[in-house]
Amino acid sequence: MKTARDVMIHPVLAVRESWTVHELATFFTEKGISGAPVLDAAGRLTGVVSLTDIVDQVTRDREPDARPSRAWEKRFNPEDLRGLAIEDGGRLVAEIMTPTIFTIPDTTPLPKIARTMVAGRIHRLLVTRGGHVLGIVTTLDLLRELAGMGQKPARRGPAPKRPQATRTKATRPAKKR
Repeated sequence: MKTARDVMIHPVLAVRESWTVHELATFFTEKGISGAPVLDAAGRLTGVVSLTDIVDQVTRDREPDARPSRAWEKRFNPEDLRGLAIEDGGRLVAEIMTPTIFTIPDTTPLPKIARTMVAGRIHRLLVTRGGHVLGIVTTLDLLRELAGMGQKPARRGPAPKRPQATRTKATRPAKKR
């Protein structure tokens, strides 16, 4: 059975707590990623940060009473950050990151990884051995494996240009009167 070691991406790209949100958005866009572990000045893991955190911050800035919504996640990729107006781009990563770190041993079987992600509603897990981070497994890595496209990239590069999807409005049958 395949394990985290077989599908993880390595090396892991990390960001610093001291980066601004603008620097973070630029990094995500350039690297074609949607989240990363956060390190403090000494290089210790302190949390994770994702597109969700950036969008939640922008939403809170515009509508302080709005509840965070995750509906946008299905249609958003790092390239979309280019068009997102980050009004307080000087805010620090440390202020918007999630201070919880989810890890799994490198020997964890894929079905257990999937169950962990679903149960925790999380999109990335850091892969560890002996307390050291070896790689990262994301929902995309699991989907790639499920789809039989198990060829994992050594390191993600810039996001490829996505073909423009055509949006169509779903039609419902007319109500009988």
